[in-house]
Amino acid sequence: MSVKRVIGIENEYGISQPANPTANPMALSTLVVDSYANYVYPHKKIRWDYDLEDPLRDARGFDLSRPEADPSLITDEMTVSNVILTNGARFYVDHAHPEYATPEVNSPREALVWDRAGELIITKAAELASQSTQEIYIHKNNTDNKGVSYGTHENYLVSRETPFNKIISVLTTFFVTRQIFTGAGRLGVGVNEIDFEYQISQRADFFETLVGLETTMRRPIINTRDEPHADPNLYRRLHVIIGDANMSDVANLLKIGTTSLVLKLLEDSDLDDFELELDAPLEALKMVSQDLELKKKLKLKNGKYLTAIEIQYVFLERVQQHLEKIDEIDPDTQETLNWWQEILDLLREDIFLTVNYLDWVAKLNLIQNIKSRDNLKWSDSVLQMLDLQYADLNPNRSLARLLERKGNLKRLVGDAEIIAAVKFPPISTRAWFRGQSLLRFSNQIAGASWDSVIFDISADRPLLRIPTLDPLKGNQEQLGDIFESAKSAADLVMRLSHS
Repeated sequence: MSVKRVIGIENEYGISQPANPTANPMALSTLVVDSYANYVYPHKKIRWDYDLEDPLRDARGFDLSRPEADPSLITDEMTVSNVILTNGARFYVDHAHPEYATPEVNSPREALVWDRAGELIITKAAELASQSTQEIYIHKNNTDNKGVSYGTHENYLVSRETPFNKIISVLTTFFVTRQIFTGAGRLGVGVNEIDFEYQISQRADFFETLVGLETTMRRPIINTRDEPHADPNLYRRLHVIIGDANMSDVANLLKIGTTSLVLKLLEDSDLDDFELELDAPLEALKMVSQDLELKKKLKLKNGKYLTAIEIQYVFLERVQQHLEKIDEIDPDTQETLNWWQEILDLLREDIFLTVNYLDWVAKLNLIQNIKSRDNLKWSDSVLQMLDLQYADLNPNRSLARLLERKGNLKRLVGDAEIIAAVKFPPISTRAWFRGQSLLRFSNQIAGASWDSVIFDISADRPLLRIPTLDPLKGNQEQLGDIFESAKSAADLVMRLSHS
């Protein structure tokens, strides 16, 4: 049992131009993405390859028809700025937001590194775009507090043999309660009618149903998109849309690591006796988010009542029991377990003991201190500005990064690691093949996607698609020697065909 599996994070970023409040966010987003694409590939446009994508496949066993689908699920590549980066990531415009999707990684720590690399990439992109217009601001948050929410999505490759109904029943309870350590904190309650009080999660108020395919309307706690970008007979991709965007390393690592461990319990049929199903999940989601003392009891279908912390302890204990069956625990798994245990213990004693670890507590502490010092109301614009400024990606304005520099928000990964991940792909997955191909032979690549790279070797030869259906093949260990010896894209393709 391990946290290791194929994982990815997608962040839609808040975008604005304070000097021009009426600026079109889609136009701004396009300018940001295009500016970075021209910076990385000044002499060639490398398109995202949509040919093999199928976003309307539902995990419940059917395909949604295009007329029935939420328009957000249907992408028109002719209207979207979209670039594949040398680190294996995807950077594109998703409706009115710039979005960065990390490359496929194989551990929560790798997910954290390449997610933070995305922050540097979009900060640079905004800087480049601002050279031709007034300054563009980017925020790693999930709502504008004007009725709009934008997503932070997690992706986990899961065994196809795991019954989806079991995934629904277990993960609903897990997602509702994990926000006590994954929440980003929000000054505001409600969707359209904003009450200026503080809550744990930025996303909780925007979910309307338990299960569904949509992501921008009728948002479900469990998303059913079934597009694995891998062998569909072996895997499904669990597309998680209920998470918050984290500035904190500890919260981000826990979000990915704990979810991966619970999925492993499901894959190993170690939760078949699960008895923690919530009686009213949507109501519980909001209840947990608004319970800053973490004392409220949630009603279960079996008639019992437990707090979110008590439920998370049950998940942790089940994982620990499962791990007792194996001889050795890998370092990534141990790291997640250690933080899970420590954070739950601290939250149970006093939430402010986690002020150096969790976003929602760090932000609450900042806001409460200013509120008390200046005798402000929750609705005061100064406090609203602090809420937004916490997630600003400009290092000179970001309150989260200021806390880090002062040692008041725990760092788990260093600057050198993050800077390297801006350019280079992870070595553990097929993203290494994709990224290295772009690093070495970008002028001879026509396009790429998660599961293929399209080579344009010469004018007299047709485009050649190299499939990469297995996410764990095409890594550095398997292909490093081939890349080192290849003199050209044609030479690489030839060597691959003989390997």
